[in-house]
Amino acid sequence: MNLIDQIKSKILSSIKPGTINTGSVVGIDIGTSSIKMVQLRREGGKAILETYGAITLGPYADTDAGRVVILKPNKIVEAINDLIKEANISTTNASISIPFASSLTSIISMPNMSKDQLNKMVPLEARKYIPVPVHEVTMDWFVIPESANSKVRNGEIRGVSDTPKHKTPNDTLEVFLVAIHNKILSDYQAIVSTTGLSVSFYELEIFSDARGALGNGTAPVIVVDIGASKTKIYVVERGIVRMSHLVHKGGQDLSLQISRSIGIDFIKAENLKQEIGLIALANPKASSEDLEVSKAMLSTLNNIFTGVNNVLLSYGKKYNKNIVKVVFCGGSTALKGFAKYAEQKIDTKIEIANPFNKVVAPAFLDDVLKDVGPEFTVATGLALRQLYGGN
Repeated sequence: MNLIDQIKSKILSSIKPGTINTGSVVGIDIGTSSIKMVQLRREGGKAILETYGAITLGPYADTDAGRVVILKPNKIVEAINDLIKEANISTTNASISIPFASSLTSIISMPNMSKDQLNKMVPLEARKYIPVPVHEVTMDWFVIPESANSKVRNGEIRGVSDTPKHKTPNDTLEVFLVAIHNKILSDYQAIVSTTGLSVSFYELEIFSDARGALGNGTAPVIVVDIGASKTKIYVVERGIVRMSHLVHKGGQDLSLQISRSIGIDFIKAENLKQEIGLIALANPKASSEDLEVSKAMLSTLNNIFTGVNNVLLSYGKKYNKNIVKVVFCGGSTALKGFAKYAEQKIDTKIEIANPFNKVVAPAFLDDVLKDVGPEFTVATGLALRQLYGGN
């Protein structure tokens, strides 16, 4: 088995049942401006939070904390090792997310046929959806079960099934297609090989996000992950990721808007973003300076909220179903006043994700974990997948 095949098997296994871990595990979310880790252990059937932590990547590129950076593998390794020490990570049993932007996922319709026939036909059909030569990507696919037979167990999120036995009313199969560029996989292998980590699997963050953000339920829900450079919008129904959308705006854009509006440097803008957030909008006694900070972020946020409402509308038209709620995660959703402002702009119920609700932690940490939780949605989702061996 060659290198790419080895990595591929670990990626694909993350969508299928695995073995239950009895020791500690750590989920690692490598983002564009920071790395997040969550370490859990299983005790009495429950997930116990042992430690968590995050580290900004800007300084590793000789730039400001909060900036989006592209680091070479050796710098990512350095940051991972530093975070392992700072967060007192005590296990090497790890799982790692692969960014949504580094992958391609799509649902395609195929005539109902045997698995052997699908093995031949899906790769040919997939060429229509992959914007690069097929030999440059690692690709796989799974058949999505009928919604009536698709279930969510213990908050598990499934991309797809591997058995083509379910048919749609039109006697066609819905196939979930996954493609990841080989260069991305090689970079991840280079990172892992020098950290000393033992990686059980790699998983597309689209699944980790949903697992960390959502509970049990079958109705369609939107998960919105506001990252540093991009915002990912996923529709999840009965544990299946049915639709996805990308908005090229994120947390860095909020800070840049403040910096340009007020005429201050990025670091000061980043600090004001955290200190003031959006609360000045609802405070008639707010100072003009605070109000200017809050207003500076609105163009970026409104762009994101427009994307969410467009997905709401598109999903309703395509499937004739209503989204029951929108769940926000990612560091920027911790902005003061974010939830109240989002309620005014989104055409359905909203929630802020708290993945630490799925784990046992000391009661005195409840408020802290609620505040920082959205930032650790992917890392927690990874660790939960690894801990319980499910999807």
